[in-house]
Amino acid sequence: MMRVRHSIVLLLALAFALAAGCARDQPHYNGIDVTGAAIGPDFRLLDPDGKWRSLSEFRGQYVMLFFGFTQCPDVCPTSLARAAAVRNALAAEGIPVQVIFVTVDPERDTPPLLREYTKAFDPSFLGLRGDPKLTKETADAFRIFYEKVPTGKSYTMNHTALTYIFDKEGRPRLAMGHNQSPEQYAADIRTLKRTGS
Repeated sequence: MMRVRHSIVLLLALAFALAAGCARDQPHYNGIDVTGAAIGPDFRLLDPDGKWRSLSEFRGQYVMLFFGFTQCPDVCPTSLARAAAVRNALAAEGIPVQVIFVTVDPERDTPPLLREYTKAFDPSFLGLRGDPKLTKETADAFRIFYEKVPTGKSYTMNHTALTYIFDKEGRPRLAMGHNQSPEQYAADIRTLKRTGS
């Protein structure tokens, strides 16, 4: 699938870009360590209540950030179901995790639809949106590719299928692949916690 292939290419590019600076005594992660990469570093998007939200307001929590759309047939629901499993496992250990879903399809993803979609996975999940211009600016800042693909009388969206994990200081630390398990995600957040991040 095009969006998954694009995610693999992006993960490999990030890995090679950062490999030169990696020390051998660095912690082991299942995901790609993107510490220090030019990702974000923040956004300003609207929640379903029309309130402006930013990544910086979640300091003190680990953040899992995913870009997608509500009519996504497979990648998005799988990613959010996995995120719910990760959040539940870590909550039982007292590790705070906030999941943020940013739509790349603001044309169809209205505030009420976005609210219901994210709540179906976990009431704490936050769905965010912007107008088309702000959506593109935000996706570009976070190195997220997306495009509208016509399908008959409608369309679907191709998009990068990865999840960013931010540490408690709001810094981008990991890029996790779509094919990784909840256990691998949770293990990497535990490693961040153990190393004081």
